[in-house]
Amino acid sequence: MQSIDRVKLREMFPPPGNLVVQKVLDRLDQHCLHFLSLSPFLLIATQGHNGADVSPRGDPAGFVKAIDRQTILIPDRPGNNRLDTMENILDNPRVGCLFLVPGLGEILRINGEADLVVGPELEQLAFQGKTPPVAIRIRIGEALFHCAKAVIRSKVWNPATFARREDFPPLGAVLADQIAGLDKDEMIEWIRVGDQRTLY
Repeated sequence: MQSIDRVKLREMFPPPGNLVVQKVLDRLDQHCLHFLSLSPFLLIATQGHNGADVSPRGDPAGFVKAIDRQTILIPDRPGNNRLDTMENILDNPRVGCLFLVPGLGEILRINGEADLVVGPELEQLAFQGKTPPVAIRIRIGEALFHCAKAVIRSKVWNPATFARREDFPPLGAVLADQIAGLDKDEMIEWIRVGDQRTLY
């Protein structure tokens, strides 16, 4: 295999059509807002001094709040406390997000600049009586919809293609293989209990 540069890359593909260029918005329209209200899951990409990172965020549909047509808030829920996403934002505010809606092929992509916010305004992000201690605020630079080709090719929402639980070991078993001294059964149970008790 050989690497290629930007010039060679562009020689290999036709230029994007006018529609591809024109569909990029600098703010949320009614369709973006509607899609956000249906989305329970997103991936957020960041980059900091330690490199790039992509992390998932999920909650009941509509958990990401549009403050206005150029600003969204993503609540931080309990996790592993690595804080990769948030520390990267402190290094470099540029972020990219992909929003998915189960059953739909379209994907909403939002790029912009983020910061971390605290304060009583985060009460609007509370769930099950718990307000997140911090939220990611994104000021939107680009918003656009991707067509369904990736979803169609992957059959990601097709139950007939879903992996069975026995096709891949649970995380506790994986960690016991990766880290010496861990008991597989204890880890499986610890993660199972934690997944239920520390969601919020």
